[in-house]
Amino acid sequence: MARGKSTYVCQSCGAVSGRWGGRCDACGAWNSIVEEAAPDGPPGGLSKGSRRSGRPIEFVPLEGASQPAPRLVSGISEFDRVCGGGLVPGSAVLVGGDPGIGKSTLLLQAAASLAREAEVVYVSGEEAIEQVRLRASRLGLAKAPVRLATATSVRNLLASLDRTDAPRLVIVDSIQTMHVDALESAPGTVAQVRASAQELVRVAKRRGFCLLLVGHVTKDGMLAGPKVLEHMVDCVLTFEGERAHQFRILRATKNRFGPTDEIGVFEMTDQGLMEVPNPSELFLAERRGNVAGAAVFAGVEGTRPLLVEVQALVSPSPLGTPRRNAVGWDSGRLSMILAVLEARCGLVMAGKDVYLNIVGGLRITEPAADLAVAAALVSSACDRPVPEGCVVFGEIGLSGEIRAVGQTDLRLKEAAKLGFTSAILPPRRADRLSPPAGIELQEQAHLQDLVARIAAQPSAATA
Repeated sequence: MARGKSTYVCQSCGAVSGRWGGRCDACGAWNSIVEEAAPDGPPGGLSKGSRRSGRPIEFVPLEGASQPAPRLVSGISEFDRVCGGGLVPGSAVLVGGDPGIGKSTLLLQAAASLAREAEVVYVSGEEAIEQVRLRASRLGLAKAPVRLATATSVRNLLASLDRTDAPRLVIVDSIQTMHVDALESAPGTVAQVRASAQELVRVAKRRGFCLLLVGHVTKDGMLAGPKVLEHMVDCVLTFEGERAHQFRILRATKNRFGPTDEIGVFEMTDQGLMEVPNPSELFLAERRGNVAGAAVFAGVEGTRPLLVEVQALVSPSPLGTPRRNAVGWDSGRLSMILAVLEARCGLVMAGKDVYLNIVGGLRITEPAADLAVAAALVSSACDRPVPEGCVVFGEIGLSGEIRAVGQTDLRLKEAAKLGFTSAILPPRRADRLSPPAGIELQEQAHLQDLVARIAAQPSAATA
């Protein structure tokens, strides 16, 4: 009996090869190639006769009247903000995050809130019904009219959803547990994840219900499964945070119906995830003034201004190779700022360990935080505090110049609202609006000016 043909598929990127290998040539992942049964035959091409039998499609002008998409508002304002104002019927949303970060808790709270006005279905492929009920009871949501089920078969799930009276919201936890019985591969493989998501998204768009898919992540923090999974859905949300901190950040990395730079801030409590309407106050709640190595960064995430403390520690290293550790900040950018400080400002960093931390477990990717990071490093190296009541923001170039950043007025208004009295920032154009009342602007054109200003401060007070 002839042996069936097989293909070898990378479980990280979905690349297909004719033989097994220890390392994927496409993405570089090790031990990710798995043998899968090949389909019965390749799809046939279109013959001349079949081309003529196709139905012509209709083309319309680019200009035309269009109405904004209706939204399903969950009532959780931080969740709705990241989604662009609410969930769009017929859309597919993929929610990813580390295990135990709170994905199921957040979606159960959103389901319970939406169930008051619409029919909601929660399908769990990882947990039993009793486990989900225990979580709902702990969160005080046991009375919510959410329809609950446990299933892993896509065929059985579609038989329940592909009907005229389909629910308005369907949550599948998680897509890696679903399987299509027409495929021989195991659940969680690239073929199963791709086929399961394709069938579920197709039915969601035809029936007009919103589909929320929970996705696993790899050890690198990337969504597990093929990259095509992210292309299938309309919105990709990432739920991130540190286990040691109570804060959780919901971030949109793709959104066809809204912005992709919004964040939602939650606090993990005994009653579940609580919204944080003003995260700046919480991130600065335990801040001590007049301390060397600390600076307050005025950042912007989407349309929301956010003030967060940047802490740095520069100390002599007993090792031949000094340590360079950064939490919540790109380590490569930290090395760049250290090189600029040493080459352009004469600040000796060789032979010293450098530790950088963004308080609260937040991860910052905005280049405007360069100046705040540099201020914290200089403050720690010189043992001089940053001027009290001061916020810092600006981008640093390789020649040491301080470059302007966007939304300066929004940053200054948030700083004034929280009681800050001064701001260290790049030079502003003459036609810019006047700063808010009570804020003194200290414009710095070069990084040397910042170093000289901090070095002139009196020594930090000891505790």
